[in-house]
Amino acid sequence: MATDKTAPSVNDEAGDAAGTGGDATITEGVGDLSYEQAREELIDIVAKIESGTVPLEESMVLWERGEALAAHCQSKLDAAQAQLDASTPAAEDEA
Repeated sequence: MATDKTAPSVNDEAGDAAGTGGDATITEGVGDLSYEQAREELIDIVAKIESGTVPLEESMVLWERGEALAAHCQSKLDAAQAQLDASTPAAEDEA
């Protein structure tokens, strides 16, 4: 389970409706997470949303955080794939 890296509560987002830059708060710290940390937090968020026990407003905040986490995970996977591709001879060279 993720610790202290969960999405901000709805109360933390109260100022965002006034246009105070809530997106930065929602995605805060995502870039500092390892792939494993981001994936674990994403799993927790999906479970919370799917449980149906989270109010709509909080679900929207969690969804936005989840989108940022998913993009971060994909970026990490893309970088790993690029590293593997760079260190592996191309299939054309082997033929």
